[in-house]
Amino acid sequence: MKAPFFIFSIVLLSILSSCGSNKELQERAPAQFNEVYYSETEDGLDLYIPVSVIQESRVQLESVYFRGMHSPLQLDEEQSNLYIASFALGKGDKVMHVDPKEEYGNKAPQAPKESPFEINKDEAILVFKQNDKTKYYKLTGIEERN
Repeated sequence: MKAPFFIFSIVLLSILSSCGSNKELQERAPAQFNEVYYSETEDGLDLYIPVSVIQESRVQLESVYFRGMHSPLQLDEEQSNLYIASFALGKGDKVMHVDPKEEYGNKAPQAPKESPFEINKDEAILVFKQNDKTKYYKLTGIEERN
């Protein structure tokens, strides 16, 4: 009598534990991308994702993992087909003062956040929603531009 209950419990636990970790990379791109690139700024770096074709009614680009950090994507105000993710590295001039109030405005570096997938330095993981489901796509060949 205990054996069927025990087996049922193990099967149920394995099903429930696999539901939460069901992350896999999509092979098909959610949009048609032009060359993805990044550039260093005074405070960190910006990742640029130019999109040539996207079905905005079905796909929403949300965020990106790049070089051990995570950042939301913003649609550029000037170019309607350009998404930008900004990463604060804590570079730039800092005000150091005896009075802590004088240091207001110093930007802290962005906290590291592990990517859900293993990626190289020239790769990023794009997080997007398609039909209200969160999905992941690997962007490759990312180069620096000035």
